[in-house]
Amino acid sequence: MKPEKRSDPLVIERVQTGVRLEKRLLKVLKGLAELKDLSLGDLMEGIVLHAFEGKPAFSKETLAQIAELRKIYHMPLRATDSHKLKDKPA
Repeated sequence: MKPEKRSDPLVIERVQTGVRLEKRLLKVLKGLAELKDLSLGDLMEGIVLHAFEGKPAFSKETLAQIAELRKIYHMPLRATDSHKLKDKPA
């Protein structure tokens, strides 16, 4: 299926959500959103839409920025950890 080319902005409806994320991962996402002058929601929408189409969401430059943010926020988690995470006991 060939994607449609659009020149006009799409009007959408956004909703508030109570998504829970790992603390350091959220810090990296917020830092990246700030660097890219995006809201956290806009950044996450872009990442998900790229993932749904099997496309990389980030350029090499952005991946380097993410690597720096990961160091700053001590975020060691990798994609292979995604199904192994368990909440810390209260």
